[in-house]
Amino acid sequence: MRTPVLSLKGRALRYLSQREHSRFELRRKLSKYAEEGDDVDALLDFLEKNNWLSQERFAESLVNRKASRYGDSRVMAELKSHGVTGEALVDIKAGLSDSETARAVEVWQRKFGTVAVDAAARAKQMRFLLQRGFSQRAARTAMQGTPDDDEFPD
Repeated sequence: MRTPVLSLKGRALRYLSQREHSRFELRRKLSKYAEEGDDVDALLDFLEKNNWLSQERFAESLVNRKASRYGDSRVMAELKSHGVTGEALVDIKAGLSDSETARAVEVWQRKFGTVAVDAAARAKQMRFLLQRGFSQRAARTAMQGTPDDDEFPD
């Protein structure tokens, strides 16, 4: 049995029911299915007016999904690639920078867990954290490790 062909609005609502999308991303996905006479921008305006499409919710969702694994620069680059700009970007960056070092320590701890003993291992750990989008300052702090409770007497 064949599935019915969805209207542009139905397709948009299906995408939005699965996860939050940016306006830019949803326009790109819907334009593949737009037929002559379909106005994708009018549909997007309608979705925003009814609060079914929200840049703020999308940005918050993306940050919640990515921040625990990636650094500030990687998360910000992904937001920009999805068309998030302006004041929202500045606010998000301020919120992320407060926790970057702690997030870098968590990522480093999950991946490596022990302080590198030689230059090659240190370079490998630094490259890993930098490729994840963490700043050099956060990566250096994370690579110092956390002191074990057994080493320090109470």
